[in-house]
Amino acid sequence: MKRRTALGLGLGAAAATAFPAHAQQPPRIVSVGSSITEIIYALGAEKLLVGVDTTSMYPEAARKLPQVGYMRALSAEGVLSLKPTLIIATTAAGPAGALDQLKATGIEIMILPDLYDYDSVVTKIAAIGKLTGKVAEADALIAKGREAMKTLAARLAMAKSHPRVLFLLSMTGGAPQAAGRDTAAAGIIRLAGGINAVDGYSGYRPLTPESVIASNADYVLVTRQTVEAMGGKQAILDQPSLNRTPAGKAGRIIEFDTLLLLGFGPRTPEAATELAMALHPDLARSP
Repeated sequence: MKRRTALGLGLGAAAATAFPAHAQQPPRIVSVGSSITEIIYALGAEKLLVGVDTTSMYPEAARKLPQVGYMRALSAEGVLSLKPTLIIATTAAGPAGALDQLKATGIEIMILPDLYDYDSVVTKIAAIGKLTGKVAEADALIAKGREAMKTLAARLAMAKSHPRVLFLLSMTGGAPQAAGRDTAAAGIIRLAGGINAVDGYSGYRPLTPESVIASNADYVLVTRQTVEAMGGKQAILDQPSLNRTPAGKAGRIIEFDTLLLLGFGPRTPEAATELAMALHPDLARSP
């Protein structure tokens, strides 16, 4: 008999198929999404993993597992070759055709939310805890994260301003590609008490020089990979449009590891706190 496919955002399906159950073998899990993989490792359930996608680069041990391709360009054949009994993915996984092929085989699939807020992180941790038989560990991880976010909120309540932050993903052809609404960058900026300096569109788009200047950014936020690709922080700040923003004039550029900053997994409270202290120096100096 085919295993039931669980496809949705709620926890009911996850609870119904929780491991261990009577006469049920440990699942063979393929993880699609860096946050999913991080959570599995954080819960101590990594022995259940038989494969991951190429975004799953943390922790280091995950890189040694068989890979099934980029999360948005999965190959059903590549996933099936690992003989999984459970695929856990985020809503960013695709393409839809590959997921439909996998569903048709009867393999159980759990799609979890990636809404770029801390509540969706909690949802992912709780669901994966049930699916892997690590409920107590999930509860402890959630409690620790909530406490960290509560502490951060209390500190941010003392902030005197909400700086405007321009997140740059790349400088394709000399045009800065910036994060708009509905992005992980916008989400982490919000959690850190900042304001996304670009909100006229969703996703990532190249900006005109006029748009960069109009962003009136107080800080430029970039990933370490972007800094390396551009040849250093100063090379980014020297862009003609950027050096006409408050951030460029003051040399305020913040660099983060990509998965820490944008992963929206177990380390999100750490990332939000670090970014908040960088955006609010007065809070960082307060006891």
